[in-house]
Amino acid sequence: MDDQQLKLSKERLLQLRRGLMQEIQSAAVASRELGQDAVPDIGDMAYNTYHRDVLLNLSENQRQKIRDIDAALERLANGEYGVCQRCEEEIAPKRMEVRPFSRYCIDCKTDVEKFGEGD
Repeated sequence: MDDQQLKLSKERLLQLRRGLMQEIQSAAVASRELGQDAVPDIGDMAYNTYHRDVLLNLSENQRQKIRDIDAALERLANGEYGVCQRCEEEIAPKRMEVRPFSRYCIDCKTDVEKFGEGD
């Protein structure tokens, strides 16, 4: 990747990170607000508990994505961005465009998922 592509990748990663942080904060606020509008009955409590769990799980998935983005930013700073961590070949630019925090090329990612090697 040339310097311009790396710069654009960094900006995109930071933009994704900011968006995810806003989503997490919104989910946290929504979770705290559930059931605060009236005296809930048992149905309301079950509904609120379910939706609170969904919101918390959603934010955990988002937190993992932030960790993935942070790792990609670290690889970018170390000059390792866009290189497969398994076979050390360049990751296809289209893959990096679609998933800018990718650590593996398509072939290695398939093997990792198939054989359960460290992801």
